Amino acid sequence: MTIFLGLGIAGIVLLALSLVFGGVLEGLFDGVLDGLFDGLLSLPVIAGFLSMLGFGGAITLGATGAGTPAATVVGVAAGLVAGWLTWKFSKALMRDQTHATPRDSDLVGTSGSVVTAIPAGGYGEVQLRLGGQPVKYAAKAAAPVARGTEIWVEEALSTTSVTVRPVER
Repeated sequence: MTIFLGLGIAGIVLLALSLVFGGVLEGLFDGVLDGLFDGLLSLPVIAGFLSMLGFGGAITLGATGAGTPAATVVGVAAGLVAGWLTWKFSKALMRDQTHATPRDSDLVGTSGSVVTAIPAGGYGEVQLRLGGQPVKYAAKAAAPVARGTEIWVEEALSTTSVTVRPVER
């Protein structure tokens, strides 16, 4: 039983190491195991297999007293199931993609409203929607624009400022 518990604990330690140092540990084998089994031999999968092999075997020995060969078979079966589930779950997580990061050029042509009046030759503040979120930008315009006026963005000057013009009705 001690060997099975040791394998279970070793699997948990390996899982903790893979979560903390995953890129470093997998980088040690860079070029050696690239693409082998499409992540089937990744550290979390191996850790899941090893943990379930150990703990499954220990539970079988302790609960049934069936003997080491039977405990090994049950542990290997449990380890294979845990490893396969870990592999499938990690593949699903890797496929999850986020939206592209918005760029300054995405602002051109968006509408918004003036929050702080824009003086002639100076800067005011406008509120725009970028990626579905309200954001404030410093804004300048060719002519003064009053607070509350609806505007269009003509040009993104930087990551924090834009050139705008009032919407004509």
